[in-house]
Amino acid sequence: MSGKQEIDPVTGHVTTGHDWNGIKELNTPFPRIALWFLIATVIYSVISWVLLPTWPLGRTYTRGLLGIDQTTDAEAAHAALVAGRADWRAGFGGDDFAALAGDPAVMALARPEMERLFADNCAACHGAQGQGRMGQGGGAGFPALNDADWLWYADPEGIAEVIRAGINSTHPDTAYAQMPAFGRDAMLSGAEISELVPWVAGLHDGSADPAAPAAALFADNCAGCHGEGGTGGLGTGAPSLADDQWIYGGSPAAIRTTLMNGRAGVMPSWEGRLSAEERHMLALYVAGLAADGGGQ
Repeated sequence: MSGKQEIDPVTGHVTTGHDWNGIKELNTPFPRIALWFLIATVIYSVISWVLLPTWPLGRTYTRGLLGIDQTTDAEAAHAALVAGRADWRAGFGGDDFAALAGDPAVMALARPEMERLFADNCAACHGAQGQGRMGQGGGAGFPALNDADWLWYADPEGIAEVIRAGINSTHPDTAYAQMPAFGRDAMLSGAEISELVPWVAGLHDGSADPAAPAAALFADNCAGCHGEGGTGGLGTGAPSLADDQWIYGGSPAAIRTTLMNGRAGVMPSWEGRLSAEERHMLALYVAGLAADGGGQ
């Protein structure tokens, strides 16, 4: 390549001397607008370093001369949101559930928070619509909340207490409910359990013979909790055996497993994790699930 520069006759720019299939590369100067853009970017970066939070310093960072802090801004916005809800939310700190449920305006304001509280704290076990996780398998054992069958209380006051203290939990005021292990603890023989299994399975469709020997076994060992005819005992945690709602499964195999090994589900205490206002909102929401078919 000679030292003489070649000038492109069309543009007047010097070429680089490179040729690709007859196309020559021009040695054009760097675009002035791009140069100014790069200069402006560098100037902006330097100004930002000085004025805004920028450089990490171990566990902290440079604050900047303007003192802008998004954490402070977020906390202020949250405080304003809490203050805006304070008037209607304060009513849920009391226990006048009838007055709260009878105030459509307050319930409409609280509904979004009720749904969020249920989704965040209850849906993992009881289902997004309160439908429960029942039947056989490792996911069973969580009763439905969107039907008319209640193990403990059907009113908001009682539901609020269950949410507060739990069932079989570590709370000092917890409620207790346990299905004994009749087989494992030798309370019933294998033969007696074999008699009870089909009889209990037949309670829901009326095929359980009241004159069968299993009826006497049921009266002596089960009716005290589950009631005469297996209709359940509200307030004791003993489910009805006379409907199609089976927490652990209603097949003969599942009933045998329950009779042999017992059951003892746990509902955790939410006191200390949720405020009184939040627990009372949840109680009203859960109490209404059966009426509205499981919520929105």
